[in-house]
Amino acid sequence: MTTPETKSPQHAAPELARRHAVILHNDEVNSMDHVVDALLHSVPELSHNDAVSVMLEAHTKGRAVVTVRPLTTAELYRDRLWSLGLEATVEPA
Repeated sequence: MTTPETKSPQHAAPELARRHAVILHNDEVNSMDHVVDALLHSVPELSHNDAVSVMLEAHTKGRAVVTVRPLTTAELYRDRLWSLGLEATVEPA
């Protein structure tokens, strides 16, 4: 029987600090105004112009990078977007 591989505390910290992108995906449900408001509510460092640009890119290209942050912050922002009905994912940057 093999034991599952676990990361030591020294290896866990660099993984958490690695940069991850929060990706907003286009949907056919939410209005553009709601998406901008949700971005502003969920990602404090975004300006209104940044939120509009992210929304428009997701709308026209299907997805857009919202921000790049350490893993725990990226997951927090993704979860906030989910709670407001938006589709978002986290990917290594």
